[in-house]
Amino acid sequence: MSKINVLVVEDESIVSKDIQHSLKKLGYNVVGSSATGELAIEIAGSENPDIVLMDIMLKGNMNGIEAADAIKTKYSIPIIFLTAYADEATLSKAKITEPYGYILKPFKEIDLHTTIEMAIYKHGKEQEVVKERDLLFSIMESKDESSEYIFVKSNSKLVKLRTDEIFYIEALKDYVVIHTADTRFTIHSTMKDIEAKMGNEEFLRVHRSYIIRLDKMATIEYPNLTLEKVEKVIPIGGSYRDDLNKRIKQV
Repeated sequence: MSKINVLVVEDESIVSKDIQHSLKKLGYNVVGSSATGELAIEIAGSENPDIVLMDIMLKGNMNGIEAADAIKTKYSIPIIFLTAYADEATLSKAKITEPYGYILKPFKEIDLHTTIEMAIYKHGKEQEVVKERDLLFSIMESKDESSEYIFVKSNSKLVKLRTDEIFYIEALKDYVVIHTADTRFTIHSTMKDIEAKMGNEEFLRVHRSYIIRLDKMATIEYPNLTLEKVEKVIPIGGSYRDDLNKRIKQV
């Protein structure tokens, strides 16, 4: 297994050398060190470290929080903050950048090792989810000439699903659940992304948490509707009611 590459950003020379010594002792590879936020961003771009240890209170024009935000935005490299300041005001500012951990100075090597390993693991899992989602959406864009279909992940494999088999799609926190008459598929996505991929010809969002297939509707009795063959009452959101009325034929 290759060594984990670490960038150290610390403006106190003695502290920086101590951190680098501990990292090497623990088996990590130090690809660079910086005393300023500006240089840290430059090194992150050129060396592409696996993780950055970032002192929050850097001297100069850019503090560690600002540098961390820039590195995350440009390079998607996980950040662990180093700080001797644990007050709520500092932590509130730092957490906006969504760091992968905090290490309070002075630190123990076991804390350094544990925090880095957990951060690397978490970031790796997040990247897997992103790749799976990108793959799913790229496949979802493929169209069969005779019928439309998507591929959904089920038990570590991709299953071909005809869109005319879908009755409704439901939001559950960071996931969406695709419902057919007798099966459900849970994927890591957002309703906004799913809504864009499914299109608005056959599907319509009727609530912030529900997308339905229009030809599966059975009855509408505001503020709810029902679907054919499934015992599910779907709420109709007030802001979606006009769109629904425009899409149905009334006599």
